[in-house]
Amino acid sequence: MTDDCRGTVLIAGASSGIGGEVAKALAPRTRRLIGAARRPALAGEWVEADLTTRRGIAAVAEAVGESALDALLYLGGTWEQDAFTDAYDFAACADEEMTRVLDVNLLAPIRLTQALLPALRRSDNPKIVFMGALSGLDNYPAPEVANSASKFGLRGAVHALREALRTERIGVTVINPGYVGTPHVLEELERDGTSAAEAIPIADMMMIIDCVLGVSRSTCIKEIQVPAMTGHGA
Repeated sequence: MTDDCRGTVLIAGASSGIGGEVAKALAPRTRRLIGAARRPALAGEWVEADLTTRRGIAAVAEAVGESALDALLYLGGTWEQDAFTDAYDFAACADEEMTRVLDVNLLAPIRLTQALLPALRRSDNPKIVFMGALSGLDNYPAPEVANSASKFGLRGAVHALREALRTERIGVTVINPGYVGTPHVLEELERDGTSAAEAIPIADMMMIIDCVLGVSRSTCIKEIQVPAMTGHGA
């Protein structure tokens, strides 16, 4: 891959949010962009898949086929009902809801990575990037139990994967941002009377992702914390 034209990139969660915005940004400079999601991807080839199921994982692996996969970007995520609002109540969270958060945010990226390892091994410079969150950092004051647990666990999975794949020189990175300025997040901030300056611009997130994807196999980028300058966690 080169900075201006990447090879084959797969984005999990390409139908909305950070994944959708990154898909739109990468599509014009990627030879093959695959977007895996339950709803249509905002750019690239859409693979309809629920990644919390083994059938969905298999569908993505089949779509990649015998190609070399240069980058796996797991950018999807979910959280509990009323998360990040004053209405959140851990005591009222249903077991099914907490299970869904853990399935989407933690188990799905681990299983997808395992399924796509053969394709990643065929790349000249394979990268795996998971989207974490500031709420997954040590002692971060977030009350959303399932979401924080899933993001904390994702960091652990990334560090373990890096060790497991170190001899193959497959780069594994987790990016932990605060609010990212997707259209939905910006609408939410405006509705709450919060400045858009408390969200990280998508263009900045793309610069970070480009950096991770662009470094050689000789370099290990472990973890990147990205709070907004005036936001929580800065």
